[in-house]
Amino acid sequence: MSRLSAFNSPLLLGFDHFDRLLDRMSKTSPEGYPPYNIEQISENGLRITLAVAGFSWDDLSVALEDNQLVIRGRQSEDEGNRIFIHRGIASRQFQRAFLLADGMEVMGASLDNGLLHVDLIRRVPEPKVRTIPIGRAGEAPHTITVSADEASPASSRARTGHKREV
Repeated sequence: MSRLSAFNSPLLLGFDHFDRLLDRMSKTSPEGYPPYNIEQISENGLRITLAVAGFSWDDLSVALEDNQLVIRGRQSEDEGNRIFIHRGIASRQFQRAFLLADGMEVMGASLDNGLLHVDLIRRVPEPKVRTIPIGRAGEAPHTITVSADEASPASSRARTGHKREV
């Protein structure tokens, strides 16, 4: 059975990667281990905190795979001489994946008192203005670009070579 996509419109050019991301998100398991928080720590900063009690630095890995932050945990098997009467602390392996938007960057990760903190920041891109040349059939295209510092009449005269009356 094929899935109907909202991104099939001819007006949405280049958005096919969103379709693939939605597919990948729908295939992730909704398991609740380990529990986590996501908090906003600044205007453009986020922190993901996972409760990983019993895991050491060597047992954890944080990786960025395409636009997906993948956190894995696997405890070493050193329980050969331990006998449990009750075992209520989970020590199973886990994998948590978070889909990151374009522009999100991982700043770092730290382990503190059984909590793994992963800090993210959203880089706000500078707005880009690009002039598209318009040409006539048979002629080379030309463009006119005026920056803010060229708005004065004196610089306009110097730039074009024409006198301008005020």
